[in-house]
Amino acid sequence: MAKEERVDFSKYGKDFQEKLCQLILQDRIFCDQIEEVLDIQFLELKYLRVFVQKVLAYREKYDVHPTARIMFTLVRSELNDENDATQKQVRDYFSRIYKSDMEVEGEEYIKDTALDFCKKQVLKEAMLKSVGLLKNSSFDEISSTINDALKLGCDNNFGYDYIRDFEKRFEIKTRNPISTGWEHIDGLIKGGLGRGELGVVIAPTGAGKSMVLVHLGTQAIKKGKNVVHYTLELSDIMVASRYDSCVTSVPLKDLFVFKEQIYETVQDLEGGLIVKEYPTRSASTKTLENHLEKLRQRDFKVDMILVDYGDLLKPIVIRKEKRMELESIYEELRAIAQKNDCPVWTASQTNRSGLNAEVITMESISEAFNKCFVADFIFSVSRTIDDKNANTGRMFVAKNRFGPDGLVYPMFMDTSNVSIEVLDPTGETVNDIVTKSAKEQSELLKEKYKEFKDSRGKKNA
Repeated sequence: MAKEERVDFSKYGKDFQEKLCQLILQDRIFCDQIEEVLDIQFLELKYLRVFVQKVLAYREKYDVHPTARIMFTLVRSELNDENDATQKQVRDYFSRIYKSDMEVEGEEYIKDTALDFCKKQVLKEAMLKSVGLLKNSSFDEISSTINDALKLGCDNNFGYDYIRDFEKRFEIKTRNPISTGWEHIDGLIKGGLGRGELGVVIAPTGAGKSMVLVHLGTQAIKKGKNVVHYTLELSDIMVASRYDSCVTSVPLKDLFVFKEQIYETVQDLEGGLIVKEYPTRSASTKTLENHLEKLRQRDFKVDMILVDYGDLLKPIVIRKEKRMELESIYEELRAIAQKNDCPVWTASQTNRSGLNAEVITMESISEAFNKCFVADFIFSVSRTIDDKNANTGRMFVAKNRFGPDGLVYPMFMDTSNVSIEVLDPTGETVNDIVTKSAKEQSELLKEKYKEFKDSRGKKNA
């Protein structure tokens, strides 16, 4: 007689089961769904059965899903019925997942696989029960039994439950912003761009938007963050060389001369960088998602994503008008930020009106104005021919979900070594700049640039 196969999660392994139990604790909606079909005996390991039983018992008693803090109390004080070995295993397990910031790799796979397994077992039981009902010709009861089994474990996400999700309102939530490296801008956006947020740099061709993205990536790497930089216009080697220059301040033309010095400097960086090149309009946001998943499989934790630039991505769905395609691309980039729980920076090109503009507003954004709606923070960089010769420019804060916008900042921008600074504001408004003569504007920027150079000289001294 063939040996009966064990009906549990043992074939998926210990790691799968531990992650499943972690998801049951941290995701109330998923817990609602799997609780309908989960037999606690499906969990192969006793300490996991005990852990999940504590979660479900608390839910049943208080009709509220436990938070991590409450679970901390439960595993410390309510395990007296278990032997010492099990108590230690439960506490050690909870300690591990508590210190991991509650992040679960392969979350969707684990949820789908566990639900599929449990639902099949419930349906199997219903079908076996129906065999007995056939003897009595209880067709209505058979139909009801099968239908009830099929309904169990379905998506129960009706939204945020005001009563059952009460504890979530009192959990401390952090944006974990990553600094832009510019004190004035960090002050406006509460420390930098945070998790799940989308930032957009607007600039005309040749103004240096790619340089700005390299600056933002460099600041993150210096803070110990892992950055993924997608380039759809420049080669990966060229982008990496710009990082070399930005990190070390060595001019781009002298990188080969100072190769050894650059190597020693980049070895000391706390963060990591992956530069991935795709030919223009060959990659979609789905391509980026697949690449990010491969990086996660290599245990590369992604802290920031840069896309140079969003307008050059291929749309997933071809639409009649280009503006509609661009709008959907930026919505998908925002979704990537949310799925990966990290900030995403990208750039957008202006239309012709932005080429010689003193200040670039959102009216100059190319093709799809609607892509501005999904961004959390948008700033523009404008540089006239005189500005490029003098290493000056202007930044205009066009949109800011975190504070004031409509502000203008003078900039120092030396593209020879990717050195970009945002200087103290002059107090000018957009209207002031538009009405001033080009000569007056040039003199004002030169004065700001002189102050910046003098302050830098004092620091170096």
